Amino acid sequence: MEISFFLQVLAQTLSIYTFVLVVRVLLSWFPNLDWSNPLLASLSSITDPYLNIFRGLIPPIGGLDLSALIAFFALQISSGLISQLALSTAPGFASFQ
Repeated sequence: MEISFFLQVLAQTLSIYTFVLVVRVLLSWFPNLDWSNPLLASLSSITDPYLNIFRGLIPPIGGLDLSALIAFFALQISSGLISQLALSTAPGFASFQ
């Protein structure tokens, strides 16, 4: 298995996770949702461990949880770096430089 393929899969996985995280953050704006619903509980269990890392760093300001912004920023930087690394290790990349 080629390393660039693995990195491309990882970058795509991070893109999907970013989408799931966006859905989670948007749903958090609706206070009347039943988070014990199996679908919402699954969504929460997938995203909350990652968000909790940043919630510990940035306390809510005036009731607003800004930690999601930092979480998205970190995820985007990671995804971009992995995508660039995947491109640089792809076969034939050196011929384009």
